[in-house]
Amino acid sequence: MGSPDDAPGPTAAWTDAPPLPGPARRLLWFEIIALFSVSLGASAVRSLASLIGSLTEPEALSAQHIVMNGSQAPGRPWFDLSLQLVSIATGVAPAVLAFYLLARNGERPSSIGVDATQPGRDLLRGAGLAALIGGGGLALYYAAFKAGISLNIVAASLPDIWWRFPVLLLSALQDGILEEVLVVGYLISRLRMLGYQPAAAIAISAVLRGSYHLHQGIGPFFGNVVMGVIFGAAFLRWKRTNPMIVAHTLINAVAFIGYTLLANHVSWLP
Repeated sequence: MGSPDDAPGPTAAWTDAPPLPGPARRLLWFEIIALFSVSLGASAVRSLASLIGSLTEPEALSAQHIVMNGSQAPGRPWFDLSLQLVSIATGVAPAVLAFYLLARNGERPSSIGVDATQPGRDLLRGAGLAALIGGGGLALYYAAFKAGISLNIVAASLPDIWWRFPVLLLSALQDGILEEVLVVGYLISRLRMLGYQPAAAIAISAVLRGSYHLHQGIGPFFGNVVMGVIFGAAFLRWKRTNPMIVAHTLINAVAFIGYTLLANHVSWLP
């Protein structure tokens, strides 16, 4: 996208910067499309295809299920653990690629609010967001499931073995890093550099977030769009991605571990 000397500064995402020249604008679009083609954009396409498959099944959506964290080698615990760790490591790789693309443009991770300068504030903000979204998200999912517009989501189905909970925590962290770095920090800041107004940038980010959850059903799509709007607005207000990483990790960790502990013990859990 040009030399570091020509690169926009860290504040380019927060201000109404002059429009990029044509070649730089096209190259930035190419960068965005390339990154999401090998990450969450591809997941969105697969999720849409999966939803179409689910909708054309003779069974209702609520009679179908999807496993989010399942065994990858049943009956072989050490090999299963190896595959789980490889999956987590490769799952977070697109976020590393995003940081590389930032560096190529002369920007640090701090330009999208990823650094260790505000650990206490990031943790408090993240915990607050998790509390705000977590309970509402669970209620929305339950309502969508009962309405027949969501699959039965099995949040975790790992064998009862010592590494089950550590792997679930790592899986939650991987989701938080991957999604928030790409869909919030990277994408919204890049859309702002391209001249998109804040509301439009947030809307695009939120719809993308919902789209790669379509394999879970129509209800989770709308629930994640709402989450994306809240996260996007918080990102532009705080100029930080870390709180969203914390919030997402906490939400998923509670969902994964809570499901593991409560499944088959509470009547209302699908």
